[in-house]
Amino acid sequence: MASPGRLAETDFFASVPVFTRFEEVTDAKRYLPLPDGWVLGLADVVSSTAAIAAGGYKSVNIAGASVIAAVANALGTHDFPFVFGGDGASFAVPENRANVACEALAATIVYAREELAMSLRAAMVPVAAIRDEGLDVRIARYAPSRNVSYAMFSGGGLAWAEKEMKRGACNVEAAPPGTRPDLTNLSCRFEKVASARGTILSLLVVPATPRASPEYWQLLQSLLALTSDTEEAGRPVSTGSLRVKWPPTGLELEARSRHKPGRPLWLDRIDVGIRTLLSSLIFRFRIKVGRFSPEAYYGELVENSDFRKYDDALRMTLDCTEHWRARSARCSRTRHSGESRATVSTGNPTRWSPASRRRCTATTFISSMARPAAMRWRRSASRPDAQARGAEVVLAPHRHTLHRLVSR
Repeated sequence: MASPGRLAETDFFASVPVFTRFEEVTDAKRYLPLPDGWVLGLADVVSSTAAIAAGGYKSVNIAGASVIAAVANALGTHDFPFVFGGDGASFAVPENRANVACEALAATIVYAREELAMSLRAAMVPVAAIRDEGLDVRIARYAPSRNVSYAMFSGGGLAWAEKEMKRGACNVEAAPPGTRPDLTNLSCRFEKVASARGTILSLLVVPATPRASPEYWQLLQSLLALTSDTEEAGRPVSTGSLRVKWPPTGLELEARSRHKPGRPLWLDRIDVGIRTLLSSLIFRFRIKVGRFSPEAYYGELVENSDFRKYDDALRMTLDCTEHWRARSARCSRTRHSGESRATVSTGNPTRWSPASRRRCTATTFISSMARPAAMRWRRSASRPDAQARGAEVVLAPHRHTLHRLVSR
């Protein structure tokens, strides 16, 4: 693992104040601009929707999480701004560490292609280029527990950089074949998490314009106010819902994350098989090993879960009742009127015209996975007044699982 050094002469990320109430994510005063000279790193899986539909959701998640693991291990620290998006990840580093992060991305592209059969695209975008477009990258720190804090991104710059990456700008070239990143501590040993309230809901609220309007922030405040009712909606994981089995569903993926070219893959499978057998026994029977307590670990894992985040869009994965899901959809439809209304549609999001998106404050994707955890489409009843009000409602398939890389 590389020596971490100083991520910036000013220790920027450490200087960002921490807040503990997620509702404050809408408070502009919580965000500080990235220092001049910093660089955004981005990566995502190409055609991830098709891969998930084909049953490769766990491979897509591992590919996305591997970006964070590779960069963190290359930098020698997790103390830098990053966000995990399910099928990709984004982060920010100072200029003097950009080459290290770029090399980690280049190696991760090869790993995803050769071990996961996934096409990963990546880019490194200077913050200066974003500011030349009249946008910004501002960072806040939200702490869901006393154990960790996560970066929140605002300013429109991250969303713009993602679009630039997808059109081929600032792209990172793949490393030579056979190159591998350091993915130490990357694993995915828990099984699918079932809903306790009836529905696992993924809510994505995206500004319709590069700069989020005041109406957009008001919409987010309304939606976040609904989550205060913890009886009807809350975090999707609990100590009781975390389940391990042996062999784990992710055994092959973990073996491939450790695999090095020239070494028989079956050796890594055996190694991971033994490790996961021991860990499954420890977790299933709550066996203390030295100072390690499974009970304490489960508690911290639940507290640390990043089921709510902001990265130029509000993203929440909630365990909720069907009644709460309907309330959130109504809130998206009726919180605002006229041209400041949020967009909600039963159609395919890829078919929305740019003009229709410009007329609205936000595009709201609401996806749900009802018990049992089978993926399916959920569509709302048609509303005769929707077109007149400039509002449509979209309920899209649940895309992201609850498995993720947890920094401890």
